[in-house]
Amino acid sequence: MVTWVGARSPIAAGPRHSVALRPDGCVVCTGPGGVPETRTAQWRGMVAVAAGNVHRAANTGRSHTVGLRDDGTVVATGWNGHGQCDVGSWRNVVGIAAGWRRTLAVLADGTVRAAGRRRERACDVETWAEVVAVAAGDWHSVGLRADGTVVAVGNNQRGQCEVSAWNAIRAIAAGYLHTVAVTSDGTVLAVGDRTAAPALISTWRNIVSIAAGSRHTVAIDAEGNALAAGDNTYGQCEVGNWHNMVAVAAGATHTLGLRRDGLILATGNNAFHQCETDQWRGPTA
Repeated sequence: MVTWVGARSPIAAGPRHSVALRPDGCVVCTGPGGVPETRTAQWRGMVAVAAGNVHRAANTGRSHTVGLRDDGTVVATGWNGHGQCDVGSWRNVVGIAAGWRRTLAVLADGTVRAAGRRRERACDVETWAEVVAVAAGDWHSVGLRADGTVVAVGNNQRGQCEVSAWNAIRAIAAGYLHTVAVTSDGTVLAVGDRTAAPALISTWRNIVSIAAGSRHTVAIDAEGNALAAGDNTYGQCEVGNWHNMVAVAAGATHTLGLRRDGLILATGNNAFHQCETDQWRGPTA
C-alpha cells in the first residue's frame, strides 16, 4: 500500500475549505462560494497541494491554497496579506506546506524557502539544510532532516518547538500550538498543546502517516485504519470507520481522508461546505 507522507500530500484542509489533487493533475476545491482560496480550476500538472490554516474556523478571507507542479514550480491563490502567495519564482521544489500567513517549500538540494509573515520568526528557515519534509503550523514551522532529526522555529508559546531531542523520525505535522511526529518504529511523539495531542496518541502503534489540525491529531496505521484524538467539538475526530486509507489531512475543525480506491472522505464542521467531497476521486494507491 502506498501512503502519502511529508510535504507531498494529495489532499489538504484549511479553516473553511478542502482541496484535493485529481488523478489527472488538476485540483478541486470546496468551501465558501467565490473565495480566492478555492480558485484552482485552471491548475494543471500538479503533484501535491497544501492549504493555509488558522485556528479560528469562522475566519473570513484569511486562507490560501498552494500547489506543487510536476516541473518543480509552485502556484498559490487566496489571501496574500503577508506575501504568502508570492511563490512564482521558486524552482526545483519537491515538497510544500502552508500555514497561517505562510508558505514553505523543500528544494531538491535539501534547503527550505519561506514566504509570508516574519514577525514570529516562523519564516526563518533559510539556514536549514538536508531537509526532506516541512510542516507549517499557525505560528511555527517544522523541518524533518534526512538523518531523522527535527528542527523548528517560530512561536513557542506551548513548547511546540521543543523538538531538538527527537530522532529516528519519518513524518511530521504541525497544528495551531502543537507538533507531532511518527518515529521509525511507528510510535508517535508530541509537544505543545496537550488538548490537541493528548496522552492517548502515545499508545498508537504502527503509524505510517500523521496530520495535525488546529486542536486535533489524525493518523493512519500500517493496515490503513484512521485514528484521531483531540478536540472533537464538530465531529472532526469521527474517523473510526475509515479503513483502507492512504492519506489524511486535518483542518481547523474538519478532517479529510483519501481511501485506497481514490474516494475522498470528510468529517467535521461543514458550515462552509468543506466536507462536501462525496463525488471526489483522488490518486489511487
